Amino acid sequence: MAQKKGGKSAASDDPEELARTPLQAILLADTFNLKFRPTTLERPKAISSHCVLLPLVNTPMIDYTLAWLESVGAEEVFLFCCAHADQVKEYISKSHWGQSRAGFSITTIESNFSISAGDALRFIEGKNVIRGDFILITGDTISNMNLTEALQAHKDRRKKDPDTVMTMFVKRSKPMPLTHQTRLGNDEIVMAIDPETKQLLFYEDRFDSSKQAVTLDKSLLADNPSLYLRTDLEDCYIDICSPEVLTIFLDNFDYQHLRRHFVKGLLHDDIMGKKIYTHEIDSSYTARVDNWRSYDTISKDIIQRWSFPLVPDVLYAGNRSQMRLQREGIYKAPDISLSPSVSIGAFSAIGSGTTIGDNSSVSNSVIGELCTIGRNVSIDGCYIWDNVTIEDGCRLSNSVVCDGVHLRAGATLEPGVILSFKVEVGQNITIPAYSKVSLLAQPGKQDSDEELEYADTDSGVIDSPSIASISPANVEHDHASFNTEQSGLEGGLSGVGYIWTSCETGNEEEWRYSVAPIPEEKLNEFYAKMLDEAETSSDEEQTGITHSGELLSETKSTNFDDSDGEYKGDVTKFEKEVEETFERALGGVAEENVQLEINSLRMSFNVTHAECAGAVFQSVIKSAIVASNSKSNLLKATIDAIEKSKGLLSYFITNLDEEIEVILKFEEMCMETTKEFSPIFSSVLHQLYDKEVVTEDAILKWESEKAEADESDKVFIKQSEAFLKWLKEAPEEDDEDE
Repeated sequence: MAQKKGGKSAASDDPEELARTPLQAILLADTFNLKFRPTTLERPKAISSHCVLLPLVNTPMIDYTLAWLESVGAEEVFLFCCAHADQVKEYISKSHWGQSRAGFSITTIESNFSISAGDALRFIEGKNVIRGDFILITGDTISNMNLTEALQAHKDRRKKDPDTVMTMFVKRSKPMPLTHQTRLGNDEIVMAIDPETKQLLFYEDRFDSSKQAVTLDKSLLADNPSLYLRTDLEDCYIDICSPEVLTIFLDNFDYQHLRRHFVKGLLHDDIMGKKIYTHEIDSSYTARVDNWRSYDTISKDIIQRWSFPLVPDVLYAGNRSQMRLQREGIYKAPDISLSPSVSIGAFSAIGSGTTIGDNSSVSNSVIGELCTIGRNVSIDGCYIWDNVTIEDGCRLSNSVVCDGVHLRAGATLEPGVILSFKVEVGQNITIPAYSKVSLLAQPGKQDSDEELEYADTDSGVIDSPSIASISPANVEHDHASFNTEQSGLEGGLSGVGYIWTSCETGNEEEWRYSVAPIPEEKLNEFYAKMLDEAETSSDEEQTGITHSGELLSETKSTNFDDSDGEYKGDVTKFEKEVEETFERALGGVAEENVQLEINSLRMSFNVTHAECAGAVFQSVIKSAIVASNSKSNLLKATIDAIEKSKGLLSYFITNLDEEIEVILKFEEMCMETTKEFSPIFSSVLHQLYDKEVVTEDAILKWESEKAEADESDKVFIKQSEAFLKWLKEAPEEDDEDE
């Protein structure tokens, strides 16, 4: 598409003037995202339902974004909002952000007619407020990265090449081979990047993973003899932009989406010749909350302190009580009331003024402020917002419960349920998995929240069943139970609220973006499909990309071994993926799901079963370092880690070769990567034997294989001499006793 002619940007391109311009930021409070419905569509009085005001570990999302912008030196922030703009402006004015802050100002820009990011940026361009390079970010982004290096690199590129208009931030996040989604629930993205300059050459966010191939223009390969084709990158949706970005949006009214239209439009436009570059984040934390799965993942990351200093005991809204960190990643406000018999599990947070009754349990969950939780209540993997009442005997699993909800005695929420603001669930009612319940009837059209807010009141709604149609007490519930004529908003024994469904697929695809773990039956289904595909394609050669993101040529490439054509996976990358998967398991993911995910990784990287066993063992042992407070406590932490992961270890360590690989892996760790284990090698080896992770045969064979090795390679043989001697003599003693 040819660019339309337009006026020149008000900003100067003079390098010296750019250097004097304060760092500005455009923060899009409206993300134009439908995945948080119905919570973002409602406007209950005195409750903030705007997406960026939704609580993330009891702090509004926007606080994380503003805190990061202030930390990286942004001086002027232009906060754009459309839907529920009054809520955003009121929050900013009443919070600590509304107070005068030296070197940091927030200006709200409101538009009642913008229904896309493109509209928002065109509206801001009309205000003539941007005077130089600026940060473009959405208000649902959490980051602790340092911007200095990337900002300077962007400015240097602009001095050399005026056609440089944007630097996009990306981070490595390999999609799960089974679902082709990242841990944040985002779909697989394909990017082509120049390995030297880091220029973005190709971007596809609607990659059809079922084809296992992507089509590239021949000119792209002809003009770029060297490029990296990456499928292991997550788009952070943080950009450093030149002022010309706004001009381009103004001149191209069909540009609506930041990536699908703007980025892809520039990459395909040979006339403008504008260039976009990438900056890959290595050690810092950056993530965007744009669906319920990412909400769950990022909440867990915050609680486990990956986002430090943006954590509950450091970052907190001025009108909320600061939480205190306790052992096992538990955060508690100082004024909560817990019965002595209450059990609070690891990685949980309890907000100010909340009370919890006798014999109730909370694990892997976040509880908001001023909640009242009765006796014998079980809450696992849930997010309970403010002013929620949960009566005695309720059972909640992997669900989201918004402000003002009331669950009467004996109610059950199955995994994936979303209860929007002020919904009431009746006594002994079970809400089936992945149901969404709201006081608002489901809109009849998939308009954006912005369009619906300013639409006529008679826009039309779907004939949504009422929660009152659910039968109470001990009966089987499935999705068919919602096929009812009754659709009015009614109270009664069952409660108050409408049941939303996806217009096309019902609840069939809700698991993809849910706070609940991916169902085991789905993983089994994908795993079986992967095995079938592996069998049918084993003898085929094709041009395209594999699940590991490698670009294959039409002939045998150097990624294959000459002897048997077998792809040699990168074991180091595989071990890192396994470690990340295991870390998620510590956050509450079911062991069966972890087994399936690691198995799919093994197939994707094409590593051996023994290498897989070693990688799993390495992840378990490294977790002990995090759990231990000191070197003196390392052995105990290691024993605990082995005991907790015994089932996972036994699943992947099934024969003598795999047992030997585990011992060799531990030996390698002690000598290279985790030398703190060196003094306790023999003690840990004894524990592995006692807990039946490795057998006597494996240990003695390991010793025999070291017989001809150099003395420097026998360090741990010598350290284990007493244990090895005991192993050899123990059978003789047993025989003598007989």
